Amino acid sequence: MRPENQSRVSEFLLLGLRIPPEQQGLFFALFLCMYLTTVLGNLLIILLIRLDSCLHTPMYFFLSHLAFSDISFSSITVPKMLINMQIQCQSITYAECILQVYFFIFFGCLDSFLLAVMAYDRYVAICHPLHYTTIMRNELCIILVAGCWVSSCAQALLHTLFVDQLSFCAGTTIPHFFCDLAVVLKSSCSDTSLNELLILTEGGLIFILPLSVILGSYIRMALIILKLPSLKRVSKALSTCGSHLFVVFLYYGTIAGVYYFPSSGSSKDKDMIASLMYMVVTPMLNPFIYSLRNKDMKHAFQKIFRTENIPWCR
Repeated sequence: MRPENQSRVSEFLLLGLRIPPEQQGLFFALFLCMYLTTVLGNLLIILLIRLDSCLHTPMYFFLSHLAFSDISFSSITVPKMLINMQIQCQSITYAECILQVYFFIFFGCLDSFLLAVMAYDRYVAICHPLHYTTIMRNELCIILVAGCWVSSCAQALLHTLFVDQLSFCAGTTIPHFFCDLAVVLKSSCSDTSLNELLILTEGGLIFILPLSVILGSYIRMALIILKLPSLKRVSKALSTCGSHLFVVFLYYGTIAGVYYFPSSGSSKDKDMIASLMYMVVTPMLNPFIYSLRNKDMKHAFQKIFRTENIPWCR
């Protein structure tokens, strides 16, 4: 039987998470709380950075964009998943699915690029502290962030256009809770070898380059710190970079597990759990990692939400 062309397929069926009916309400409340925490926490970061002039520095400029990206990254999938869980309807239109693929790639790449830029910023701050303000000037920060946005848009558009050329059979089911690129390709009736080659080569390059910048920056920082060992210096470096490294390993580790070391056909639940980690858990943790462990953010919170006006800027 000849597969129907994609233009005649109006919707797909998302199988979603395998949750027993009696536990649907519990998991709905859990994911709703996690999503609200993600949105409110990251909005708070953006608000604090916007209102407090003490936080108008390159590091917090990049952090504000990461916070916005995390909100958007979760918002493209979690609300749809919550709606489907509530109304027990797993369908998604073809247009919505393609949009999910595009914005999933877009904000996923944006997160990756911003994490690399933030690692470079920490490298300059620790390895070249006397020249930090000269190197990380406003113009460079704007160029770096603009490059992240433009590059992410180009990556998302490239992969989405290739997906849009595929054909899908009527009644196609997607064994996931959102239109993940890899799962959508496996659900297609067309030959996806070109798409898979694109993911492994060009997509792999986009995965490796930011990770190389991050690891290279931290290796260089470690060498500098070890040359001049000091408890105060080590403590400052760990407080500055430890949180960022934790986010990096959580984010890249789960993505690598899904796309480059996928589970077997009988263990797809593991891939969905890994997807939940970088789609839901990591964006939710970022406000706690970058705020609760950050003295400047705590001070900014106190200045804005308390009556005292303490001059915290140094």
